[in-house]
Amino acid sequence: MGHMSSYDHPGERAAQDPVRLLAVRDTPLSLDEVFAAVGDDAAGGTALFVGTVRDHDGGADVTALGYSAHPSAEAELRRVAEKVAADFPVRALAAVHRVGELAVGDLAVVVAVSCPHRAEAFEACRRLIDDLKLEVPIWKHQTFADGSEEWVGA
Repeated sequence: MGHMSSYDHPGERAAQDPVRLLAVRDTPLSLDEVFAAVGDDAAGGTALFVGTVRDHDGGADVTALGYSAHPSAEAELRRVAEKVAADFPVRALAAVHRVGELAVGDLAVVVAVSCPHRAEAFEACRRLIDDLKLEVPIWKHQTFADGSEEWVGA
């Protein structure tokens, strides 16, 4: 009998897209939403990373912070997510980033990856947040206690 691809087996359907939730939004982020999005019965490990607004940067007190996104941000986020899903045995993946004005303690970004095993879940999650910060055009605008401001590039 000839070689059969994994999609040829009777009763098996093509694998579901592992990229379950991607968003750049101006409303508060939800850990529960992201965690629920990556739930998968074949996943033994789920890694979740949460980035929050901190009250200082480089020794200066941060009083206000905003994020702005380029219109291409969601498309770039999808490209980054699909690459992670291709490079690791990802069962499900989600990433949401907040834009607009945030307060100290607010969730700025939440990403999660579920994989069959924990080591690859941690690794894939780390790659997802690192590549998101490196490649997705979202910029941070910080205002400091002394009145000075700065833009932090993506």
